[in-house]
Amino acid sequence: MQQIPVSLWTLVAGIVVTILSIWVGQNHSLLPIQASQQAPLVDGFFNVMVSIATALFLVVEGTIVIFLVKYRHRPGDDTDGVHVEGNLPLEVFWTAIPSIIVLCLGIYSVDVFNRMGGFEVGGAHNMAHSHSPAHVAQMPGSAIAATLSDASQNESEMAAPAGTPIIGIGATPTEIGKPADLVVNVTGMQFAWLFDYPESGVNAGELHVPVGADVQLNISATDVIHSFWVPQFRLKQDAIPGIPTQLRFVATKPGAYPVVCTELCGGYHGSMRSQVVVHTPEEFESWLSENRIAQKQDMQKAVAVNPADLSTSEFLTPYAQQMGVGSTTLESLVMSH
Repeated sequence: MQQIPVSLWTLVAGIVVTILSIWVGQNHSLLPIQASQQAPLVDGFFNVMVSIATALFLVVEGTIVIFLVKYRHRPGDDTDGVHVEGNLPLEVFWTAIPSIIVLCLGIYSVDVFNRMGGFEVGGAHNMAHSHSPAHVAQMPGSAIAATLSDASQNESEMAAPAGTPIIGIGATPTEIGKPADLVVNVTGMQFAWLFDYPESGVNAGELHVPVGADVQLNISATDVIHSFWVPQFRLKQDAIPGIPTQLRFVATKPGAYPVVCTELCGGYHGSMRSQVVVHTPEEFESWLSENRIAQKQDMQKAVAVNPADLSTSEFLTPYAQQMGVGSTTLESLVMSH
C-alpha cells in the first residue's frame, strides 16, 4: 500500500484549518449587537483577528497532539531521541509569518481608524461651549452636588485654551468639512455623566440622539480622567481634564444602550453609568421639546445642596408652601419646639 505524501496531508490540513478558522471568525457571537455605522468596521477587524487566532491555535495545538501520538514513548525503547540542533528554514518561517500577519493587521487597523474618522480630528480647538452644570462641589455624605451657574461662567470653565488639539474620532472621510447634525457636550465627573445640548439649552443625565443623525460629542472632565464607552457603538474615548476629546458617530438602531466609564476614577467608579437612548427623529424632537419647556422655568438658579447644612426653617419652607402654611406660622411652630 502506497503511503500518502506528507505534502498532501499538509494541504488537506491547511484547507480544514482555513475553513474552520473563517467559520469561527464569522460566528463567534462574542460581541453585542451593532448599533452604529462605526460598529461593522470594528467588528470586521475583530473577526479577522479571531480567524487568525483560531488558525494559530489549531496549528499549534494540532501539532502538539500529533507529536504526542507519533513520538510517544514505546515499550522497550530506551534510546535517545534524534538530536536536532537547528533548522534555519523553519526558524525563518515561524519568524516571517507572524511578522507579516502583524504588519498586515497594523495596516488594516489604520485603515479602519481612518474610515471611522480618527484622522479627521487633531486641529485647533473648536468645541462648542457647554451650558451644562460645570461648577461642582463635593459635599460630605453626598455623592455629587452641582451648581447650575450662569452660561458665561460655565463657558469660561469648560472651554480649553485656544489652539488646544482635539483627539478622538471625528468625521469620516466622506463627511469631512460637514458640520454634525447634532452637537452634545459631555462632561464626566465623579461619578456621573452630564449631557448638554448647546443649541437648545437642554441638560440631561443621559444621552438622547436621533437614529441616522451625525452626532458629535465634545467630551471633557472636571476632576480626574474618565472614559466614555458605548459597547454597542464600538466607541470609547477618554474624558481628560483640560484636554478636549471628541466622538462622532451615527446611531443605526433605536433602543437604549449603556454608557460605561472604563477608567478607574475613584471609589464609586463602578456606579458611574448612564445610557444613550436612540430615538426615531420624531421621538427625539418630542423629547427635546418637552425638556426645553421643562427647563425654561428658571433652571439656571437651581442648586443641589446638602440638607444637613440647612436650618429647620429653610428645610421646611418648600413643604410649607405646598401645604399653604405661611412663613409667620412656620416660624411660630419652629419657636414652639
